[in-house]
Amino acid sequence: MSLEIVGITVLWIFLYGYLIVASIDFGAGFFAFYGRLKNKEHTLNVLISRYLSPVWEVTNVFFVFFFVGLVGFFPDAAYYYGTALLIPGSIAIILLAIRGSFYAFNNYGSKENIVYLFLYGATGLLIPASLSTALTISEGGFLEVTDGNVIFLAGELFTSPYSWSVVVLSIVSVLFISAAFLTYYADRAGDMDSREVLRKFSLFWSPPTILASLLVFVGLREHNEEHFMNALDIWWMFGLSLASFLAASFLIYKRQNFGTAFVLVMLQFFFAFFGYGSSHLPYILKPFITIESSVTNPTMGMALVIAFVAGLLLLIPSLILLMRLFLFDADYVKGKK
Repeated sequence: MSLEIVGITVLWIFLYGYLIVASIDFGAGFFAFYGRLKNKEHTLNVLISRYLSPVWEVTNVFFVFFFVGLVGFFPDAAYYYGTALLIPGSIAIILLAIRGSFYAFNNYGSKENIVYLFLYGATGLLIPASLSTALTISEGGFLEVTDGNVIFLAGELFTSPYSWSVVVLSIVSVLFISAAFLTYYADRAGDMDSREVLRKFSLFWSPPTILASLLVFVGLREHNEEHFMNALDIWWMFGLSLASFLAASFLIYKRQNFGTAFVLVMLQFFFAFFGYGSSHLPYILKPFITIESSVTNPTMGMALVIAFVAGLLLLIPSLILLMRLFLFDADYVKGKK
């Protein structure tokens, strides 16, 4: 396996980790606002608070690793994406700041201020929507180079049906992933009231997730037919994703094995995400950046591979330890400590 394939695979693993962990976090903010709005704070919000308290600060670790690694492995990415993500990236940073500020205000300030909770829930949906534009831009057609200057075609992005289909998919996926996990978390905590509310959310957001995925494929066919045809060549990965989704939805509907159901949800997005990534190769940003032409020198690349693999080997056990100490500790989950 070539150095560039190893590099992009490691980066994609970090981005997948961020997709799952951040989705749970972002969706939890929306459900917390729903709990306040529907006067379910005594059940739903207590459960969500127990989840958020130990993990909200580590969510962005995967995100930071990915972008540092992307620029390290493929230096040209900084030149092109620096311009392309100026607007959506700035919006995402502002939203992240608002979200982090709310969490501090909510814990150390006025806990009854519904405006803070609204901002927390709203930013949880707007952040993935703004970040998803990076994947849209990577398909090409939104940048042009004139006299050595990269020009971002914002009008093309904001009027592209494919772009909006990706935004919709990012929002409904966040809600579905989060609801599936929190359903399992509520079941483990023995909180049947919260479990039923979150279970209904899981079932409610499951059809829109599949519908939005289909819309993305339709949009991709119109926007980037080459990528669409590559995706058809590995249709079995998307087939496994659909099978995992159906199995997860069935278990949630039957109120059985919520932990297994969430693992299946993770597999659903794993197959879809890696299917999308592999069918996008060799491009990182079409047509400007490919993994062969834009990779860093071999010495630097090998050093980065070693550093990021070591980072994974350190990060994963740390997350497992965090889960054992807090998220899946029997007394902590049930609110006894």
